[in-house]
Amino acid sequence: MNDVRSTPHRWRSVLTLIVLAPLVGEFLLGNTPISDLGALLLFIPLYGCGALLVREAARHTGRGWPTMLLLGAAYGLFEEGPVDQMLWNPHYGGVPFGLVYAGTHVPLLGTSVALLQDVVSMHMIWSICVPIALVEAFGREPQRPWLGRIGLGVTGLVFAAGSLGLAALQYAYNDAFMASAGQWTVGAVLIVGLVAAAFLVGRSPGPRSLAAAPAPWRAGCAAFALTSAYWAGQELLRDHVPDWALALGWLLLAAAALVLGLRWSRGCDWGAEHRVAVAVGALLTYVWAGFPQAADSDAPFAVAVTGNAVFGAGALVLAWAAVRSVRRHRADERAGGQCRADGRA
Repeated sequence: MNDVRSTPHRWRSVLTLIVLAPLVGEFLLGNTPISDLGALLLFIPLYGCGALLVREAARHTGRGWPTMLLLGAAYGLFEEGPVDQMLWNPHYGGVPFGLVYAGTHVPLLGTSVALLQDVVSMHMIWSICVPIALVEAFGREPQRPWLGRIGLGVTGLVFAAGSLGLAALQYAYNDAFMASAGQWTVGAVLIVGLVAAAFLVGRSPGPRSLAAAPAPWRAGCAAFALTSAYWAGQELLRDHVPDWALALGWLLLAAAALVLGLRWSRGCDWGAEHRVAVAVGALLTYVWAGFPQAADSDAPFAVAVTGNAVFGAGALVLAWAAVRSVRRHRADERAGGQCRADGRA
């Protein structure tokens, strides 16, 4: 394990991340109204500790964003599978998921391809990776771990206890629904496969390109455009195009993000400013996407809009502060004007 003793302000970073992850994943999106802010205490053990464990698993093993993205996808399947069983419950939360996602249901998977895509997108990007990137922007050594063995153990126990508690609550709330053994098996295989893939990813990102990376603002705009295209499809096209066409559109967006990410991140001067710009671009998508999401919730319209305005304003302030902080530290990324080959970044 990497040494954490000299990591400055690490406990402040830990506390910020475990609070920020559920604020972005639930409240900024509009799934949970501001009137239920007390539910944050229930979300912190799952969302917060989950994001922290993903981050620490990558940083302790000398890995970086490919590992965190794959672990974030595994987290999404874990939360919506074993914890609340939304992947398998056709009437989850009183919503007819079986009808909404029926067009891409695959019996062998025991769930819908489109639902899997939504779960992976939302949790991998916004519940896990965006909060991690934003919190790391405030540190001078973003690749250093924050927790030692005891901290990791406590975090793991809190995550496990929170997951079990929420699973019990969801089981009672959803009329004691229980997925079949086949569904549990497929879910476990997918989760374990993603975790294994995350640690098969090497520590080195490969050779750097001689070509320069795009300006950070361009990377941020690309992130905003791709993530906004995903949410626009969810909001505007779901009822008007074939379900498999929407699933194919997701694959095309994911492929575009992968190609751009691999190409740009190998650029000579890709660094912390670019990573923060990408996170900010995705964060701003949730700022606007939260309004239609909240409008479809059970909360009164005034409460929903007020919550979106408050959390959206907070997201804008956080984005500004993260960009400002990483610009102060950019000398560490570009020492002497040379490219910095950091395999974990």
